[in-house]
Amino acid sequence: MTTPSTSQPTSTPTPAPVSAPAATGVPGRLGSLGPVGLVLAGGISVQFGGALAVTLMPRAGALGVVALRLFAAAVILLVVCRPRLRGHSRTDWGTVIVFGITMGAMNGLFYEAVDRIPLGLAVTLEVLGPLALSVLASRRLINALWAGLALGGVFLLGGGDFSGLDPVGVGLALGAGAMWATYIIFSARTGRRFPQADGLALAMAVAALLFLPLGIAGAGGRLLDPTTVALGSSVAVLSSVLPYTLELLALRRLPAHTFAVLMSLEPAIAATAGFLVLGQALSATQAAAVALVIAASIGAVRSQVGRGRKAAAGAEPAVVAQPEPVAAAQPEGNGSAS
Repeated sequence: MTTPSTSQPTSTPTPAPVSAPAATGVPGRLGSLGPVGLVLAGGISVQFGGALAVTLMPRAGALGVVALRLFAAAVILLVVCRPRLRGHSRTDWGTVIVFGITMGAMNGLFYEAVDRIPLGLAVTLEVLGPLALSVLASRRLINALWAGLALGGVFLLGGGDFSGLDPVGVGLALGAGAMWATYIIFSARTGRRFPQADGLALAMAVAALLFLPLGIAGAGGRLLDPTTVALGSSVAVLSSVLPYTLELLALRRLPAHTFAVLMSLEPAIAATAGFLVLGQALSATQAAAVALVIAASIGAVRSQVGRGRKAAAGAEPAVVAQPEPVAAAQPEGNGSAS
């Protein structure tokens, strides 16, 4: 599922010049993949991390896996970012706390969903949250078409009545999608109030503190098993830390709308990960449903971009219109909670 990161709008969607000095160290080597390659690598990391999380659920349960992932990711981000705790207003702290609660709820609902329905289908249902947010924010007639296309995909996904899918799993995935849309809103607000990734690190800590008691209640001493801890830490790196880093590097050179279109491919990546790691094959009808939702997401994003470009053309020469990156923000770097 995807973070989803705490991104701040750039002043122009133009990629950085090719002649810019290359970064050194690991980020420099990762940057050699190119911005599109970085986004795709981040998406693959998130979804295969989600598949690994499913294999961990028999050991620790869904809530235990969420607690391990959030705790490990929070520790890593706090060590790397070292956010300041002083100098923030009460509104700043209120925003980051709501952001953390939303992040925890999004992850909890998503992992409970993938414990009941296939990973690819869960991500397809989850992505309806950001898609709905994008459609509502645009208020354009064309986006009603994309919404209808997405609903058609969901209808196909359930075979007309969802009798072939666990209804609780479907409801949980849709709930995760609603939390994803809320996450996007508070991700932007947190990004405006905290520098760099400080807000994300603090919100991750809030989410971890909230979920740790639930994980302990659900898994008990199993959370202390060395193998479980190692696998949970791997899920945190694959699903949070690595994709966030990759997407942060990509967004320095990639327009937000291009990033959003690439992230719309998440359901397909998730279905591939579910098949390769978990043996969860999709039927032809389900594959068609996933394709419809992906097409609707891409169409909605491109409609937003077209609107932004028209606004830019009608603006004064000194002003560059930036499309609202509603669909570009992804939970914990990918966006989805997977």
